[in-house]
Amino acid sequence: TPQKMTVQDVPGAFPTVDVPDHAHYTIGVVILIVGITGTLGNFLVIYAFCRSRSLQTPANTFILNLAISDFLMAITQSPVFFTNSLHKRWIFGEKG
Repeated sequence: TPQKMTVQDVPGAFPTVDVPDHAHYTIGVVILIVGITGTLGNFLVIYAFCRSRSLQTPANTFILNLAISDFLMAITQSPVFFTNSLHKRWIFGEKG
């Protein structure tokens, strides 16, 4: 029976670089700031669109769509990337 190859069987398949600790923490802080700003800013756009009748035009619907998708990206991806930066590795294992 054929055996299944894994990444560990191929040397150099995914080369790694030794990154200093301060780089991980700097990127983590930047991602945290971007995530908080993206969450709050896009929430305010969604809130203003829903509250103001004059903003509810067909053209602004596209802006609302962008704000919703960016809001969802900010609340789902920023915490994951921030946590990974603090741990300096991918925390969800090989299958994650």
